[in-house]
Amino acid sequence: MGCCIWVMPSHSLSWSLQQPITACVASVCSLARVSTALECLSRQACADKLDRELTAYGCPPRFPTQQDEEEEQQPAANGDAGAPVDPTKFVGKKSKAQSKKGPGATQWDILKRSGIQEEDIPQFRDSSHWLHYFPPLAERDLRAMGCGVDWRRSFITTDMNPFYDSFVRWQFWTLYRQGKIVKDKRYAVYSPLDGQPCADHDRASGEGVGPQEYTLIKMRVKELKGKLSALEGQADGGVYLMAASLRPETMYGQTNCWALPDGKYGAYKGLNGEVYVMTYRSALNLSYQEKTPKRGEPECLLELTGQDLMGLPLSAPNCPHDAIYVLPLLTILMNKGTGIVTSVPSDSPDDYTALQDLKKKPKLREKYNIADEWVMPFEVIPIIDIPGFGDVAAQVVCEQLKVQSQNDTAKLAEAKQLVYLKGFTDGVMKVGPMAGKKVSEAKPVIKEQMISEGHALAYSEPEKMVMSRSGDVCVVALTDQWYLVYGEEQWQADTSAALEKMECYSEEAKNSFRHCLGWLQQWACSRSFGLGTRLPWDEQYLIESLSDSTIYMAYYTIAHYIQNNDMYGQHPGAIRAEDLTHEVWDYIFLQGPYPEGCAIPEGTLLKMRQEFEFWYPFDLRVSGKDLIQNHLTFSLYNHTAIWPAGDKNPASFRCNGHLLLNSEKMSKSTGNFKTLSEAIADYSADAMRWALADAGDGMDDANFETTTANAAILRLTKELAWMEESLGPTAGLRDGPPSTTHDKFFENELNIAVYRAKDAYDKLLFREALKSAGYDLANARDVYRFACGPEGMNRQLVLRYIETSCLLLVPITPHTSEHIWSNLLQKQGSVLRAGWPQAAEPDFVMQRQAQYIEDHFIPSVRKLISKAEAPPKKKKADTPPPPKITHGQVWVSQQFVGWQEAVLRALQGKYDASSNSFAADTVPAVLEAVKSVEGSGLNEKQLKQMAMPFAKYKMEEAQAGGLQVLDVKLPFDEAALLWDNLPYLLRSLNLSGLAISSTADSAAVDAAKTAGVDLGPACPGQPVVHLAAN
Repeated sequence: MGCCIWVMPSHSLSWSLQQPITACVASVCSLARVSTALECLSRQACADKLDRELTAYGCPPRFPTQQDEEEEQQPAANGDAGAPVDPTKFVGKKSKAQSKKGPGATQWDILKRSGIQEEDIPQFRDSSHWLHYFPPLAERDLRAMGCGVDWRRSFITTDMNPFYDSFVRWQFWTLYRQGKIVKDKRYAVYSPLDGQPCADHDRASGEGVGPQEYTLIKMRVKELKGKLSALEGQADGGVYLMAASLRPETMYGQTNCWALPDGKYGAYKGLNGEVYVMTYRSALNLSYQEKTPKRGEPECLLELTGQDLMGLPLSAPNCPHDAIYVLPLLTILMNKGTGIVTSVPSDSPDDYTALQDLKKKPKLREKYNIADEWVMPFEVIPIIDIPGFGDVAAQVVCEQLKVQSQNDTAKLAEAKQLVYLKGFTDGVMKVGPMAGKKVSEAKPVIKEQMISEGHALAYSEPEKMVMSRSGDVCVVALTDQWYLVYGEEQWQADTSAALEKMECYSEEAKNSFRHCLGWLQQWACSRSFGLGTRLPWDEQYLIESLSDSTIYMAYYTIAHYIQNNDMYGQHPGAIRAEDLTHEVWDYIFLQGPYPEGCAIPEGTLLKMRQEFEFWYPFDLRVSGKDLIQNHLTFSLYNHTAIWPAGDKNPASFRCNGHLLLNSEKMSKSTGNFKTLSEAIADYSADAMRWALADAGDGMDDANFETTTANAAILRLTKELAWMEESLGPTAGLRDGPPSTTHDKFFENELNIAVYRAKDAYDKLLFREALKSAGYDLANARDVYRFACGPEGMNRQLVLRYIETSCLLLVPITPHTSEHIWSNLLQKQGSVLRAGWPQAAEPDFVMQRQAQYIEDHFIPSVRKLISKAEAPPKKKKADTPPPPKITHGQVWVSQQFVGWQEAVLRALQGKYDASSNSFAADTVPAVLEAVKSVEGSGLNEKQLKQMAMPFAKYKMEEAQAGGLQVLDVKLPFDEAALLWDNLPYLLRSLNLSGLAISSTADSAAVDAAKTAGVDLGPACPGQPVVHLAAN
């Protein structure tokens, strides 16, 4: 994890808005040399990994190369030249572990690529060295970036810091007293190498993956033949093929069992003299679940391939057949389940298709030495009735979709979707003691019955592969440890209520929290070793790294009182760590009484309590979206437990995505990587921050573009040069109050920028804030400068622009803003304390007037002029030169009429301003309104063809500009606006004259007819223009 940023309440700071951009930058910018240092167990795992590398390969290490691997394995591959070669065995040149290694996979290389000198790397074998090395670098780089941080409150969150250690012990003791922590045996994702559960932040991959529960169906081998005859006398309790099933209720329909012919299996010792045939991976999982004689050590009695199992007769529980046989299935995945699969062709499309293939294809049976009597007598057994599919659903669906063979993977996937969900939710059992019951009701009963009768075992494994940071593949283990009872009914209800009152800045984020609260249950909060705080009532356990940092924001509020400006807490001042008893923490955070015999003066504790009460509840927590499923939801849970009154619950969480570099994932191995310090050195802090703000809003991954950062350098440099010139004596500015139309337009744009930037910052939409404060406002200045022409810009407005732009961009470009404020504008004090700029209420009608001139009228007339002056595509000898347009005539319309008016009035009735959207029945309403129009001279089909594109255009306009766009009249006088801006229009269009008339003026209409101009297309905002060469 990079950084989790906590932001103080806005009422306390003049520039609270600088903190969120700092937060986003710090959390998304890849602090390569910092991120590893911020997790307790990951540091320990990395230190241990480095230690193993140096122990195995020397210091400096000489890691095996591919050539070394080939030379080492060559004798094994060749063996005795005269010995027979087994063609079924593949001898690789590289070990599996080495094959997975890529550039920079070793801890040594990772540290070296992070800029650490080789002679310094061995010190990182000590996990505490990571704590001392990285945090100062993080502070250095964040200072260089311009982050506003109160460094007095810095602290380390491990037991190295005795003050924070005391705080966490109090937190957990408080939860324990409330009954929020219990001890129990439960399944947990577990690292065999670390010897303890592997929580999300202890994982190199597989974050969020939990245990998947199966039922292991025990199918007893009736005859130990072939290679399995070697097990005679070693399995008093019997030999069983163990099939992992999610559907134990379907065992009544078994016709055979599947194995992968070239899959690797083993016969492993089970309990009570039983032997289990399964893959090594699944046997390892099972050994950690108290189902084998030795924990973590599956004992293999015999190595097998799937071909060795073909044709074995099995006695399967709940199966109506006395014996079923092992058959080949080529689609079995050996990294899920046990590699042994039950076959129920009535309800599994895969099983049905595979069985039919074997029946129809003698050569397929011959290839795997499958006897006809193992296949041909077995037919589909109806066991579950599914509405719409009957009691042989798999067969029905496969026939409906015309599935021809196992190779029709797309059709089979569709068939499974149709059958499985409907079978579980709507299916009814037809056989067994649960006949007549719904499958969803029968499944748990049948499962428990099979387990209690010894026909099955409960079994779990990770839903997907999980790699620990120590480098091993995790299993699921039954562990005896302490759990936080997340998911407990009342606690969950309190936390859900807190979530609904909290600002998440996007519905996507809030829904993710809701989803997490829906499934999150008891969480293992303890581990056996590593860095961290010990459980105060059971000190053999440490508190795991996701659980000990859920309310540390409260610790921030008082850290500077107790840590004596030492983030490690190693040099205490007036307060010692041993003075911070549970009763002291109760006094500070829970309004408890002053403790008797307390070594800390009550006045000091009172100040700490007041500081906490002042800052809490905190305004904002910024963190990665991947932490919603654990860290952030834990934080919400813990706040509702520690402060049950609800007045200290977080005000808001802002979750961001990860950071891409030039649209690609950052990776040291590919070279597409940049540290924070490198980015500052390459682009400057402010240009880098500009590019980060421009990288994207919301929960999608942001994209840092180096071209944007480089462009920001040029933009900021040019802007500073323009400001210096404008503030100089030869700027040519116009004195006096703003008076012209363009002055008013520009003044309004300043007001709009202030309004929209604040709205964007409040919503933590930094790209939108940058658009308003950086791009749009600068563009408005450029338009204003050109519109003023030789008369020059108004001095008051130029000064206001410089000041406003400076203040609006402080959260993004603080260094540049400070320079403008102090050096160019000669203002007193820091820009960080200047506050938000004052502005009048924006006039969006006036903005529409400006947009009408700049974005519509001038571009559209320019296009007409360009077309009129363009030479003919095919020139003839006597072709005259194209005309030079010098004059124009404009006719404006005051109101929409006829079917256009009908469309607009219909849209007005269907527009919802609160959601900025239209009702679902908008299109039928528009069509009905158009039908009622009389005197248009158009039939219904023609009206529809014209009305629907117009309606769609206006709906899009309304979603951008609001309800006013749907008015049948413009909110301003179009003709008067053009007359007021006539000099600017003539200069912009390079015309000598421009006449402006209204379609309501009969004389102007007659003149248009005389000139042959059709005024029919004229409507508000879209005048008819006629051009002339003289």
